[in-house]
Amino acid sequence: MFKPKTPRVAELAKKFSDIIRQLDAIFDKPTNVYIDFANVKHWQKKLGWHIDLKRLKQLLDSFEMVKIVKFYYGTLENDPLENVYTKTATDCGYEVKTKPVKVMNWSIDVSGIDPGSPTVIANFIAKPFLYKLDVETIEFLNSKLLEMNRGGVKALKVLKCNFDVEIGRDMLLDYSQGDIDNFILWSGDSDFADPIQQLVDDNKKVMIFAVARRVSVELGQSQAGIFDIRKIKEFICRSKELSSEITADFKNKLL
Repeated sequence: MFKPKTPRVAELAKKFSDIIRQLDAIFDKPTNVYIDFANVKHWQKKLGWHIDLKRLKQLLDSFEMVKIVKFYYGTLENDPLENVYTKTATDCGYEVKTKPVKVMNWSIDVSGIDPGSPTVIANFIAKPFLYKLDVETIEFLNSKLLEMNRGGVKALKVLKCNFDVEIGRDMLLDYSQGDIDNFILWSGDSDFADPIQQLVDDNKKVMIFAVARRVSVELGQSQAGIFDIRKIKEFICRSKELSSEITADFKNKLL
């Protein structure tokens, strides 16, 4: 059942009542939400607007059947700007799961290899694609890397912090405890295909909240439902990113 958590949610619900009905139908059973924020964060560039964690939590908390919202994101040492996400999520009442981000330096130094050698670029290109490249293309790519080397860049910093194991485990653990019938995953990553498929096969309700064309083929084939989060932009975006029409209609009520 929908009970707006804040006056802002209540005002928006009046204008977007059809969206609220859709969400109410999705959250019709005891529900847990699992947010793979590293995946979600990258959607913002395509969306052209930001997901406000406070607004999102207020919306989800407006549905009585939503029991826990779990938030997964890495902690980067000595980077207060990046770590603000986990702090904000904690302050807003999410159940936060975090771990240190692994920082790896991947060499792009081609100064000592044959121009036609794929040794270095093989670290960045999938093998099936690499095997399709002709020697001229490999030489061209190596020439670009050599230009970077001469400019002083001989390695790239790569950040790695996946939560697919933790999220998949938590979903199946919550299922085994028998209290949750509805599983909402905020991610489009193919790594979740197996646990999602298991839940679907066991007749559990599963929904993928994502951006259209940002859902992997594997998840799309799982028979889980897909909800495009652009439908709820006005509920979860930053106030300054609301459309001029919405701002004019509600004036200062949505700040």
